[in-house]
Amino acid sequence: MRLLDIGMNHKTAPVEIREKLASDDMLDYLVRLDSVKEAISLKTCNRVEAIVVTDNEDRARRSILSYICRIGNLSQENILNFVYIFKDLDAVRHIFRVASSLDSMVIGEPQILGQVKGAYAEAVKKKSTGVILNTLMHRAFHVAKKIRTETGICEAAVSVSYAAVELAKKIFGSLADKRVLLIGAGEMSELTARHLMSNGAKEVIVANRTFERAMELASKFNSYPISFDEIPAYLLEVDIVITSTAAPDYIITTDMLKGISRKRRNKALFFIDIAVPRDVDPEVNKLDSVYVYDIDDLKGIVQMNMEQRRKEAMKAERIIEEEVLKFKRWLETLDVVPTIILLKNKAYSVLERELKRSESKLRDLNPKQREAVFVLCKSIVEKLINDPILFLKSKAGRPTVDTYLDLTKKLFNLDQQQGERIYEDSRHKFNNR
Repeated sequence: MRLLDIGMNHKTAPVEIREKLASDDMLDYLVRLDSVKEAISLKTCNRVEAIVVTDNEDRARRSILSYICRIGNLSQENILNFVYIFKDLDAVRHIFRVASSLDSMVIGEPQILGQVKGAYAEAVKKKSTGVILNTLMHRAFHVAKKIRTETGICEAAVSVSYAAVELAKKIFGSLADKRVLLIGAGEMSELTARHLMSNGAKEVIVANRTFERAMELASKFNSYPISFDEIPAYLLEVDIVITSTAAPDYIITTDMLKGISRKRRNKALFFIDIAVPRDVDPEVNKLDSVYVYDIDDLKGIVQMNMEQRRKEAMKAERIIEEEVLKFKRWLETLDVVPTIILLKNKAYSVLERELKRSESKLRDLNPKQREAVFVLCKSIVEKLINDPILFLKSKAGRPTVDTYLDLTKKLFNLDQQQGERIYEDSRHKFNNR
């Protein structure tokens, strides 16, 4: 069995190709392939990937690439310019990096883990996963959680709107009792409003030249709109003003703020100006108890944070390498699992046979006594086969493993045709006689 990850992302393919593949049901196609034994289809705005376990690598690869060519309207000659192909441990490493957001457009972004979990849930629903992908995906979720816990990869703001809110939190410590005036109702303002509300701002007031647009944005966040003419009055009441308009001139001037410090009783007022050109006259910063941060200040924060995330990403890569080695060791044990199952089946078949032969002597036992006899026998069986099982597992992945597997089969006379009988079957038969 081989593990394959074939896909494309924002680095390798333009959005017009990715969106064609994202709109098609790739998983249904994958499960129909004879060469594919397990499958997951991961689709986000930045990537499309087919993750499969196959017993015929060449055939599976050709089939998946053919599908991408057909749906993406690409030629066979050009397909490798847009896709990447990872095999076995390289595929494991890639999946761990994707789930941990190390392969994202913005390192450390939180959405991708939820998207990976969603893709896995869909595959489980369609019963397209098995022991290998089930284990792989749960390990990927574990790795992502470990990286978020043990590194600071997600802590530093890397967008201007988010950095504005992080700056406000650093200034005040908490936004829980703060009132915020948001001037402008464009996309940047909406992103900022979302961050403010998620960080517990007490109230967000929205001002915009077009009052209808202010109403529209305010309704999304259970806040309320005001007109531009009302801005001076609200400057007396709020703690933070975040401006993001397309105005050609300053909308906050020193004249507007004259005497404001006295009326506010010297309570600090912070302006975070993320507009280009600027909305707040730089001279405002000279007024008592008034502080102004512009987009260059925020870009400096973002740049420092990006550098911090890159340093944290190095720690994350080390964690991933450790987890890839652990998964490699698990994969190697799969070679010995069939023989271990045969050994367990042989042991429990002996247990069942001997219990049946002793039936006449045990007939008068009550249910509790019968259960005690079964538990005793089962314990003896498991202790006897435990050492051979541990020995086989210790040889997994080594060149001599086949020799030990053959020897175990001969020593215990293991029948390759035995079913996967487990001890509960024996318990049921014995306790119900």
